[in-house]
Order: sequence, then C-alpha cells, then structure tokens
Amino acid sequence: MSNDDALSNFIESDGKEIYTLKLFITGASPVSIRAINNLKSVLDQHLKDNYDLEVIDVHQQPSMVRNEDVTAIPMLIKKAPLPVRRLVGDMSETEKVLKGLGLI
Repeated sequence: MSNDDALSNFIESDGKEIYTLKLFITGASPVSIRAINNLKSVLDQHLKDNYDLEVIDVHQQPSMVRNEDVTAIPMLIKKAPLPVRRLVGDMSETEKVLKGLGLI
C-alpha cells in the first residue's frame, strides 16, 4: 500500500480528515460511562460525523490492551490523524480533550 493509499483511509471524499479513536474502559463502571458520554458530547459538537470511535472493554479484549500498551483506564488513543496521542481520564475537561485531539 502506498502512502497515498494509507492517507486516503483517513480522508473522506469531501476532504475532511476522519479521526480514528479508541477508548479503553472497564465495563459499565461509573467512570467508564462518564468517559463515554463526555467524549461523545465533545466529538458530536466538534467533529460531527468526522470520527470513528471504537469503545473497548479491557475485560473483554485484554489482548487489545497489550497491543496498544494501555497503562491507565479510561484511556483514549487518537490513531489518526497523526500524531498518535493518548488521553487518560473521564474526558470531562473539554479543553484538555480538544488539545489532545489537536483541535485547539
């Protein structure tokens, strides 16, 4: 796959970048639920339909935790666009989340 092909995976036909995100949580704990809700609120407000969010329960997919080198929960990993970034916490600090996503 060429670099152009790889890049096209992250850009829609209208030219907008698609944010590829993974949120690691622990089941339906209050902190996990808060992280999901807070993150979805930020994403819906600032990225609308320009993101792909995968929520991963560390108890159900422990191999993903090892593969992604997850060291704290909840953890959001922004895979694309580059650079890869990691955010830890319940995603309640909107400014911190926006900075972590590279939006401000």
